[in-house]
Amino acid sequence: MKINIHISTQQLELCDDKNRVLRRYAVSSSEKGVGELFGSFCTPRGKHIIRAKIGTGQPENTVFVRRRPTGEIYTPELGAQFPARDWMLTRILWLSGSEVGFNRLGKCDTMRRYIYIHGTPDSVPLGIPDSHGCIRMRNADLVELFEQVTAGTEVEIVE
Repeated sequence: MKINIHISTQQLELCDDKNRVLRRYAVSSSEKGVGELFGSFCTPRGKHIIRAKIGTGQPENTVFVRRRPTGEIYTPELGAQFPARDWMLTRILWLSGSEVGFNRLGKCDTMRRYIYIHGTPDSVPLGIPDSHGCIRMRNADLVELFEQVTAGTEVEIVE
């Protein structure tokens, strides 16, 4: 399996070992565009791997902070109570760059920037750049993707 993320179309493709597209999902990348530098809040490009899968067995809409479930389940009421929160829901696929000097190590390390593929509230728009650097997905789509990939799965993010 391999994941291709296309910034221009705001789509994530799950591909088989022959790079045939098995499934396409709408996503949202960074509202600040693409870039690799620490503190840029941009979505990093290039070749990555899934470093870790977080949230196995958690209910849909589980709220995560710093990769840990908070015990909360997201609802529109909770969202209204904390409108400024960048909600990380349901599952997290933590990415690690594979290209030394571009998206790995130093000031451009994807993993140390805590860049994830994660769930988002249904009310948050997808198909447009709107995140703080991560790749956002619908929760049901993320659960489906999460079950089909493993740690070490290749992820390529292209403009």
